[in-house]
Amino acid sequence: MTDVKDLVLTIVRPLVSQPENVHLEVAEGDQFMEYNLIVAPEDIGRIIGKQGRVARSIRTIVYSVRTTEPKKVRLNILDGNQNT
Repeated sequence: MTDVKDLVLTIVRPLVSQPENVHLEVAEGDQFMEYNLIVAPEDIGRIIGKQGRVARSIRTIVYSVRTTEPKKVRLNILDGNQNT
């Protein structure tokens, strides 16, 4: 779990203008390990990218990581104004 968390933070922090406002919360569900990536509202466009290309690339990398748990990984991208 910490490997996936470190991976996401390592990928995302250089992409944003406010890396100190990047947070990753982990929630365990029945079928998924939910990783909720929270960034500043100004940086949400940088993380999503044109036509969602950056977000798709980040998700492709994260989903390809082998985990020891039988649950699938899900990455949600939220801005800092939303409540999770």
